[in-house]
Amino acid sequence: MADGHRQPLQALTNPQSSHFSSANAIANSLFLNTLLNHFTPEPRPSSKTPVHGSQAHTSRGMYGQTHQQGPNSRLNGAPGRQNAMPMMYNYQQQAAHQHQQHAQHHQTIQADHSGHGAGGGMIGPSAFSGGMPNSSPFSGNSLQNGHVTTTRGGQAQPVSEHWAEQLRLRKDSERAHVAMIEQHQPHYYARIKAPENRGIGIAATTPGGSASTTDGEGNRRRPYNLEKSEQRQEWHNLDMSGQGLRVLSPTLFSYEFLVELYIASNRLTHLPADIGRLRQLKLLEASNNLISELPPEIGMCTELRQLFLFDNQLQDLPNEVGALTNLEMLGIEGNPHFNPRFKEEIMERGTKSLVNMLLEQAPVPMPPTPRKFVPVQEDVTASLERVKVLSWNILCEKFATPAMYGYTPSGALSWEYRQDRIIQEIRERDADILCLQEIATDVFTEHFSPELAQADYKGIHWPRAKAKMIGGKEAQYVDGCAIFYKSSKYILLDKQLLDYANIAINRPDMKNHHDVFNRVMPKDNIGIVAFFESRATGARMIVVNTHLCWEPIYADVKLYQTALLVENLTKLAEKYSRWPALKEKEKRMIQMPVEEGQEAPKLPDPVPSQEYRSNTEIPLLVCGDYNSTPDSSVYELLSKGRVSPGNSEFGKYQYGNFTRDGVEHPFNLRSAYVHLDGTPDELAFTNYVPGFKEVIDYIFYSTNTLEVVELLGPPDREHLKRVPGFPNYHFPADHIQIIAEFVIKARKDKKMIAEPDFGSSSNDRRG
Repeated sequence: MADGHRQPLQALTNPQSSHFSSANAIANSLFLNTLLNHFTPEPRPSSKTPVHGSQAHTSRGMYGQTHQQGPNSRLNGAPGRQNAMPMMYNYQQQAAHQHQQHAQHHQTIQADHSGHGAGGGMIGPSAFSGGMPNSSPFSGNSLQNGHVTTTRGGQAQPVSEHWAEQLRLRKDSERAHVAMIEQHQPHYYARIKAPENRGIGIAATTPGGSASTTDGEGNRRRPYNLEKSEQRQEWHNLDMSGQGLRVLSPTLFSYEFLVELYIASNRLTHLPADIGRLRQLKLLEASNNLISELPPEIGMCTELRQLFLFDNQLQDLPNEVGALTNLEMLGIEGNPHFNPRFKEEIMERGTKSLVNMLLEQAPVPMPPTPRKFVPVQEDVTASLERVKVLSWNILCEKFATPAMYGYTPSGALSWEYRQDRIIQEIRERDADILCLQEIATDVFTEHFSPELAQADYKGIHWPRAKAKMIGGKEAQYVDGCAIFYKSSKYILLDKQLLDYANIAINRPDMKNHHDVFNRVMPKDNIGIVAFFESRATGARMIVVNTHLCWEPIYADVKLYQTALLVENLTKLAEKYSRWPALKEKEKRMIQMPVEEGQEAPKLPDPVPSQEYRSNTEIPLLVCGDYNSTPDSSVYELLSKGRVSPGNSEFGKYQYGNFTRDGVEHPFNLRSAYVHLDGTPDELAFTNYVPGFKEVIDYIFYSTNTLEVVELLGPPDREHLKRVPGFPNYHFPADHIQIIAEFVIKARKDKKMIAEPDFGSSSNDRRG
């Protein structure tokens, strides 16, 4: 630690009352000791010269009036004199003094608010103002008749409002630097935030911001569970300015809850790559350092609104800054060698224009290491029939808007690119069964069906119930669910739509319950059920594909939709267990699609259909996007077979027999990917966007009839360190595909169904 210019570290804590408790004081002291032991500060002499009080700044600023404070003027009672030990958490001895001091400070700031200058801003500090070293040819002058001007080539020219604000912020930064280095005061943000944060004591919002309660585009792809994701966080901003730091400890970046970080007026030459871990950061003040470059990982901080890098040695910006679509102000004035093209873009069109330019000009990044299949069972009998299943929410075209996915280059977000990439990946995976969500009717009919037919696939599709209400041509653009299957391997025996809202309204136990009208009916989510028979073995199989509602405030509706799914699936499986066999002639007639001019491939010789005595004997696969994490009641119902009456996710809402008696199903279901839990190949997410990274897509299977052989592993973790979210050029949807390969277990008492002659009517069941 440096001696003479050492300033105490400022942790802008949020105490629950006007005074710190002893427990808070101890905890915060331990926190500071941990950080201080990892930092290497060094004094930095100031190059800024204070100006006399008569030269008060009159443009709008954030600083407020400067206060001459006593030797113990640092935040929370820490001393401001040189060579003094930090005492900012010694609050018990100085509580009354500090309370009075903050009250006086607040009154002075209030007085400042009434003193607006010509620029419409707050009166600046009266004790000093900084010069403008390292200024560019585009340097700001005084306000003239209310308009800011710059000098370029010796001639005064008007500048944009955005650049005028940049110059004002840079001036504030200089004053803060002088105050810290020469007058040993805390950063002005520290003085402002401390009284603001008093008594906060409120649980933090859901990571990434509060989830929207509307049914619009706002947060539709972030199915937060509000109650389970809330965590109490007493502070979220940290000031380490004026410490003479040369490096930042990795310890700092473990505080991933930070929203504001102040590291100005140090000796930092770079920001470490770990800055990308601060995904909730909204303000980063790193002015008056020696930073010459930014790490590409800065693009991970997609919540950033303000990034201040005034008076550094910055020369260029990484293209990853293009992902910072929330950035409102990039402070770059005072960097003498900064890229003139970038500076001119900010001056003329503002920060957002520069961010978009960096996003669009970025070259296509190198692809990640391909995802690998992870074996689960290695000694599998070769005679057992295998089934490879893929489930994927492919991100419907109408939902993939620049407003929702601003961090994605337009080339990677375009439907033409994504559609081709999705079809290409499906072909490469070569699964037997495809369960796709968010696939519109026109896309299914005009693109996926003909393209995938070339790879032996036939498909079934239903749009969401909204399509019936819309009607006409517009109905073609409503998304829904699809199941594709290899027609050379399987015969489609039956297909069913599960329209959850329609099923709910027709249940006898729902007649007197308003919640089904107010909460379930407005949601048009669906599920589809397909019943297959294997051409090679006669084994039959049920495949379910569904997409539940996404909104976090509808956890009860998600559970209710799942309850309807398992209830109806139980009835269908019972019917399918008595389903008659197809005749050999019929099986020969059910051919796979063949392109004109091509010869039909030889199909396996028909074999008798297998017999099933109960609904649980038929192999069952339940796939889809459930918008529910593994700690949800939706997952509990599917994996454990029951949720009890009064389940917390049903809450106060009434859903007839389900809330009175609970919900249960007879199937022994398990998520295929639980086999990777706790291993290096564990799947950490299936949906990856800024602020949300969770597993919400599943392939459930009946454990008494199927066994997992291998699973598609997670994406390349190293690649993800610079990827703030999907989609991008290498991941064409915001969800990733999940793939599981199974074997159908041998049946000890396997029987074949005789083939009675049902006449031509049996043709109605062919797929």
